[in-house]
Amino acid sequence: MGAQYYGADSESGDRIDDPSEDALFVLISELNDSDNTFVVVQPDEDDPVWFASVAVLDEGGYEIVRRDTTRNEHEVTTATSINDLARDLTVWMAARDFPGRPTRQVSEF
Repeated sequence: MGAQYYGADSESGDRIDDPSEDALFVLISELNDSDNTFVVVQPDEDDPVWFASVAVLDEGGYEIVRRDTTRNEHEVTTATSINDLARDLTVWMAARDFPGRPTRQVSEF
């Protein structure tokens, strides 16, 4: 069974379907500068409209690329804290559109 919404794949071949913030933390913390240099997170579909990638920088830290063609977004940033990075990615991905996902309802009291 594939991911319901998105999957995270590392260069080493590790894959996590619908990763939590903690799972992203683990995948990112396992990155190195020789044979596992990046992680890509994207919808589990043939032609994904968004993705996020995290790559190890030679000088230390990580380069983060976020792209969403439906929102005309393309952002490249750097980070050193895996904690902050995993949290920020989780929040960013939660704001993406997923076909079949129930819409959030906001009610006023």
